[in-house]
Amino acid sequence: MTELEVFEGDITTLKVDAIVNAANEALAGGGGVDGAIHSAAGPELLQACRSIGGCPTGEAVITPGFKLPSANVIHTVGPIWRGGQSGEPELLASCYRASIQLAETHGLRSIAFPSISTGVYGYPLEEAAAVAVRTVRNAINKASTLEKVIFCCYDHRAFNVYRETLNSK
Repeated sequence: MTELEVFEGDITTLKVDAIVNAANEALAGGGGVDGAIHSAAGPELLQACRSIGGCPTGEAVITPGFKLPSANVIHTVGPIWRGGQSGEPELLASCYRASIQLAETHGLRSIAFPSISTGVYGYPLEEAAAVAVRTVRNAINKASTLEKVIFCCYDHRAFNVYRETLNSK
């Protein structure tokens, strides 16, 4: 059975098989968690991302973690919030499913997710947490090799929202 956990802190410090990067479609680094991951991993991460060439919204790609404590980085592109009527919940769920599928394909046992799309992309935190928890639970119920999934929250508000969502669903 896969353990689900909520952690408050910096995702770049976690020693897991993969951390998930809330990336942009160009995989070019940016602000928020994306910038923090690129900064901590070193310039090799940007070179690896450039060699991939990009990633459409809702999909995921994998690179080594380079200078990070995690061996891998799974990059996924979340949707920009446009009010919820433009397929945002489906695209966000696809990010989590694609990331877990990639982890499974690579035989990974532990993965940590940030709160995808809730920063500059503007996705409401409570709604994003509900999609994340529901999607991850459904994905790991299908013979998962994952032993641990961590929802890593950078601040206390997000930590509380994810903890409440995890405990209530």
